Amino acid sequence: MSPANSHPADSAVAAGAAPVSGTNVNAANEALWLLDTRGRFEVRTSTLPTPGPGQVVVRVRAVAVNPVDAITGPFRRLVTPWVRYPTVLGSDVAGEIAAVGDGTTRFQVGDRVVGYAAGQERLRNSSEEGGFQRYVTMLERVCAELPDTVTFEQAAVLPLGLSTAAAGLYEKDQLALPLPTSSPSPRGDVVLVWGASTSVGSNAVQLARASGYTVIATAGRRNHDFVRSLGAEAVFDYRDAEVDRQIVEAIGHRDLAGTMAIGSGALTHALRIVARTSGTKHIASAYPDPLTRSRALLARVRGIRVTSIWGGTPVQTPVGPAIFRDFLPVALSSGQFRPAPDPTIVGSGLERVPGALTALRTGVSATKLVVTIDPTEITQ
Repeated sequence: MSPANSHPADSAVAAGAAPVSGTNVNAANEALWLLDTRGRFEVRTSTLPTPGPGQVVVRVRAVAVNPVDAITGPFRRLVTPWVRYPTVLGSDVAGEIAAVGDGTTRFQVGDRVVGYAAGQERLRNSSEEGGFQRYVTMLERVCAELPDTVTFEQAAVLPLGLSTAAAGLYEKDQLALPLPTSSPSPRGDVVLVWGASTSVGSNAVQLARASGYTVIATAGRRNHDFVRSLGAEAVFDYRDAEVDRQIVEAIGHRDLAGTMAIGSGALTHALRIVARTSGTKHIASAYPDPLTRSRALLARVRGIRVTSIWGGTPVQTPVGPAIFRDFLPVALSSGQFRPAPDPTIVGSGLERVPGALTALRTGVSATKLVVTIDPTEITQ
């Protein structure tokens, strides 16, 4: 790809890939490059990628932005110290299959898909797999077919939030709950989701319900109806001074199957609630607080286990295909699972992504910022 120190893998062409009909494999791609940790971006043209075994190339139609994309300065080095610059960010991608690599039989050229762009993951670390570009190389195992009833803009809100929720609920070193199914049997136990109107929380509520659990959740008061619509039995205002007591009473004599703590302050409340209820004393924390490890050690004295979630873990584990391949396509088609929160479209074109990241830093509630990508326009 065009930057002088782009990765060797970025220009590699794998044999045997099937390109989109009518597309020249040497045609131009276009990517939004993050030049350094200071947050400087530049749109540059590059060559069209070709997928290797187990990969697909997706013609991007919509991307969403996440807090991890908006990190700048030293904190970016702290969160992803392995990343080489310049790089291409972006995890949330929806679009059409443009090419398939060897051994990939699940997709055909032209299929509508949503998937997790894994370029920022430690074991991938490839700008060619970053989502903020027109043609992105993706792993087939974390892509899902889209029904016609779901737009690209709606689908783009899913991948990272879904993957993070799935990591917390299902990974062996996290809550390790049974995987979701299309016809779950009620289990009787409760999953607590603190921060349920967030992207991760919206997915966690729906996944836990699809695993057969009752969900009790928190959200700002104006988002209570939204969280109930996702399947939560009860929703409490996280700002209420009595919220911990209210949740303990709502759980009652039932056992906790696990707790997802999402957002600033969530872990403090989760520790109090778990200490006063029966069942699993395990909290999966999705907030990147440097003190989480210290607090986890202190909680262990009280018999409470706290683990930190890394949202990209399912890219490498069986949880990824279990969610993206086996569960999500059917669940979206049937309406059992819906893309949530709703998208807010903030513009069209890769050059609009930095503005979306700026808007994200100011804070959003019960929505996800989405940028559409017109497949016919290439900046010259």
